[in-house]
Formats: sequence, C-alpha cells, structure tokens
Amino acid sequence: MAPAKDSQMKNEEQSAPPVKKFKLEDVPDEEETGQTPHRRQTVTDRSKQCPYLDTINRHLLDFDFEKLCSVSLTRINVYACLVCGKYFQGRGTNTHAYTHSVAESHHVFLNLSTLKFYCLPDNYEIIDSSLDDIKYVLDPVFAVRDIRTLDNEDRKQSRTVDGTFYNPGVVGLNNIKANDYCNVILQALSHVKPIRDFFLMEKNYANIKRPPGDTAFTLVQRFGELLRKLWNPRNFKAHVSPHEMLQAVVLWSNKQFQITKQGDPIEFLSWFLHSLHKQLRGNKQPNSSVVNRSFLGEMKIYTRKLPPTELDDVQKQLLLATDEYQEKEETSTFLYLTCDLPATPLFIDELRENIIPQVNLYQLLAKFNAISEKEYKTYKDNFLKRFEITRLPKYVILYIKRFTKNTFFLEKNPTIVNFPVKNVDFGDILTEGNKKNHRYTKYNLVANIVHDGEPNSGTYRCHILQKSTNQWYEMQDLHVTSILPQMITLTEAYIQIYELQENDEA
Repeated sequence: MAPAKDSQMKNEEQSAPPVKKFKLEDVPDEEETGQTPHRRQTVTDRSKQCPYLDTINRHLLDFDFEKLCSVSLTRINVYACLVCGKYFQGRGTNTHAYTHSVAESHHVFLNLSTLKFYCLPDNYEIIDSSLDDIKYVLDPVFAVRDIRTLDNEDRKQSRTVDGTFYNPGVVGLNNIKANDYCNVILQALSHVKPIRDFFLMEKNYANIKRPPGDTAFTLVQRFGELLRKLWNPRNFKAHVSPHEMLQAVVLWSNKQFQITKQGDPIEFLSWFLHSLHKQLRGNKQPNSSVVNRSFLGEMKIYTRKLPPTELDDVQKQLLLATDEYQEKEETSTFLYLTCDLPATPLFIDELRENIIPQVNLYQLLAKFNAISEKEYKTYKDNFLKRFEITRLPKYVILYIKRFTKNTFFLEKNPTIVNFPVKNVDFGDILTEGNKKNHRYTKYNLVANIVHDGEPNSGTYRCHILQKSTNQWYEMQDLHVTSILPQMITLTEAYIQIYELQENDEA
C-alpha cells in the first residue's frame, strides 16, 4: 500500500499549478488600487533620502495646464516629471512615466492627485521638506489669517524663482489665442474682496450639497484654483495660465464662450456670475450666495405703452384712458446696470473734427433716478420706461453700452466717459425715501475694463487697484504695468466695478 500512496502524491505534485513568485515591481500602486500594498516596509525604509533631488528644475515646472498624460492623454494617475515638467501616467514597469525615467534619466516625479513624490525607476516615495514649495505651487492653501492680511499696507513683495519681484494678485494671465475678454473679467473679479476671500478658502464650497451628476460644479473649483494661484505669494513665475479655468468655461457654456474666438466681456460676466450662483446652490434671496451678497441690487421698473404714432390726438387720448396704456410697476433685481451713451454727432465741422465726444458719468446714471424716461421699441409696440433703484449692492457693476448692432454691421460709440476714481455718490440718483435706507452711498472704483480698436477686431485690458499699495495697475494679458489714476479716466471704459465706501471719509 505504501508504494501506491507515494505514487499518488507524486502525481498530485506534478498536476498542481506552479507557485508564482512576486516581485516588488509587481505590487500595484497605492493610487491605482486604493489599497495599501503588502511588503511596503522595504520601500518606506528608503524613502527618507533621494540622491536625485538636485536634478529638479523649478524653472520648467508649470501646473496651470490640464493634468493629463502627454503620451496617452489620460487623466488617471498622472505624474509630473520634476526635471523636464512633462506629465506622464503611472509609475509601474510598463507605464509612460517609468519609460520616460529610464530613457531620459529623469528620476523625480510628483503625483498630481495625491501630492506625493516618487523616485523612478526605483519606485520609492520621497519624503523631504525641501519639496514643500513645489507642493504649495500646485495647490496653494490659505489660512484665515493669510486672507486678512492680503490688503495690509506693510505687505511685502514676493519673488519668483528667477528673482523677479511681483505683488500677489497683480500677475498677468496668459492669452492662449483670443481669450482676453475672459482674462479681464477674471482679473476684475479677483479684486472684489468678498469674491476673493470666499474662493481662496476651499472649504467654503468643498462641502456644498449637489444633485447627482452635477459635474458643472467643476467651474466653481477651477475658479477657486485660479484665484489661489493669482494670490499665491510663493509662485515660481510672475504670471498664471487660465487654461484649466477656460476649458471649464468652454465645456459648461456649450462652446458659447471660446478661447479661439473673441467674445464680449459683459456677456461672459453675466453668464459666469449666474453660473457661479447656481452651482453654489443660490436662490433668489439676496444672501443665498456670495455672488448675490456682493452684486445683487433691486429696482422698480415703471412701464407705459405708447399709442401708435399714426393715430390722431382723439384716438390717442382714448387709448391712453384704457388699462392697457396705464403705467405698470414691477420689482426687479440686477447684477449690473446698463448705461446708455448719447449718440455721437453725425456731422462735425472742420474746426471740431479732432474733438472726441465726452459725457459725464452722472449723466449716464440719471437713467436710474426714477424720473428720466427711455423709449424701447419692439417689432410692433413702443414703450416708455423709467427706473428707480431701491437697494444698492455693496459692489456696483456698470456696463457702458458702446456697441450697437445694426442690420449690416456692428457700430462702436467712442464717447469718453468722465468719472471720478473715488467718492462716486450714487445717492444722487436715489429718491429721498430710498436714500434714507442707505447709510452710505459713496463708492470707489476698484476695476475698470477698457475696449481698444475696432468693434470686431479690438482687444480688452483692465485697470486694477492694489489696495495694499494703493497703486493702480494696467493689465493686458501677460503685461502688467503701473498707471496713474488720471490716465484711467481717458480710456474708453466698458465695464466698471465700484466698491461701497463704508466710512465717513470725504
């Protein structure tokens, strides 16, 4: 019996599958599986030191662009090579990052999701405090005390890797092709204090409840990331690329706004503010979102219908006595006020041919004094409307309507608007009853957006007030220069943002 048993055991050994011997590189990445791999102790023992840290080239690092592999274009498990700045997927034996490491002798990589550093092809984690500045550039974090000191007068300038000095918040935005109409709006909003302070703290909007499948919330996250980079005091360079932000804009606007085609800043501003308000779960209440708290005002609109001009006086009087032609009142909210420029003169004599028409800002604001009437025409009816502002917001946005679309082409009104940079008193257009409800009515200019050139081929630039230095800057994409406030009033202003002056200064 014994020989038979030995023969049976021998046959079982021959039919049993071979035992697979695992190697360290066969263990899946922690980021790829979501689980901590076994036998990782040998890796962590070696993670404290890395001989390749001096190969990191901070001048080539740019984390503003979309986080996808430069070879496979995937967004999953992407690493940045800290030697050349390119993005690659994975770090296992057959991944693009591994291949790049072996082929180019580039060894230090950063996982763009977990913010962990690794050395390839040895595949061990690097733990070194000297790399914290790279992590901060990728994902700047602001504490409450940091935000409170952003506008302090004693705030010092920051320095880039190449030694260039810059003021946080006053950095250029890259123009990818034709996105200057977006850049000026993003720059202007970054200096509206409630908007800036809200989005610099990621926790303010990280836990907002959203319906299932609401991927449009990416727009809020991208705007927060952009503001944190604009105000980052430890940037490697003195400019930021809004690439990821603009990609979110193109996607969630269904290509209404693009980076390859010039657009209108006021259309983008209106869409952007409404989109942020909606994604922050805001409603019609004034305090439901940071957008409404900053910009939402209220007004009453009085509308009366005009009788047709071809009727005689008796017929007109009969129509005016009917209910249809009585003045109707409605309450409305607004995020910005549209100011109408007077028509430019059609004929100018030889002595005045070089004179540019001008108008005072208060003449434009008279539209909202509850007395002035403006005629509006539809395809069959004419109406007279007057506007009464009942509640002023903390920040007033003025849209100076310069473009008029005719049947054949787009016309631009070049009239210069004369406006003071400080102490603009909006109380002058309020009724006595509404003025009593406002303790302060004086506003200071904080942002001014200008259009230059022809209607269809012009460019946009903006003027920003840096409160920490009380210095005005002109920004046109990557170009940032200081400017005197007197020069701002000579430009063709298109959009202006005024901040309420909550003190008794003259």
